[in-house]
Amino acid sequence: MTKPDISVIYLGTDHVGFELKETVKKHLEDEGFEVEDKGAYWYDGEDDYPDFVFPVAKVVSRDLNSRGIIFGGSGQGEAICANRIKGIRAVVYYGGMEEIVQLSREHNNANILSLGARFLTSDIAVKVVDLWLKTDFKGERHIRRILKIDQPSD
Repeated sequence: MTKPDISVIYLGTDHVGFELKETVKKHLEDEGFEVEDKGAYWYDGEDDYPDFVFPVAKVVSRDLNSRGIIFGGSGQGEAICANRIKGIRAVVYYGGMEEIVQLSREHNNANILSLGARFLTSDIAVKVVDLWLKTDFKGERHIRRILKIDQPSD
């Protein structure tokens, strides 16, 4: 993979995604990315994903040249949590057409990828992460849509 210009990739997970996070982390480091792990740092069946997802979302929202990858059982709750932070556009992938992660970058400039660990093999997860990281935002008409997302609503 041609390494994209990303300052750092932040990772976060609960116990369900812990093993997959460790696999993806090693892959990213082997590819030469700077990776910052926000936890979980060990398996604890009683941990709660907001404790690890919020720190990822907060740093990604401040560093526009960074990306985040979060992990959970389905990835749904984790994405909901991350999307509570202004400036975050977290998308979920737990299988199916891989093109969806490409479109999430091209059209939505997604800055966090939430992976459903219960539904993905490590090989598919790594493949999807690579696709997501190498895909650029197309800009153009999509910029105005993203600006509208960040506007306060009534």
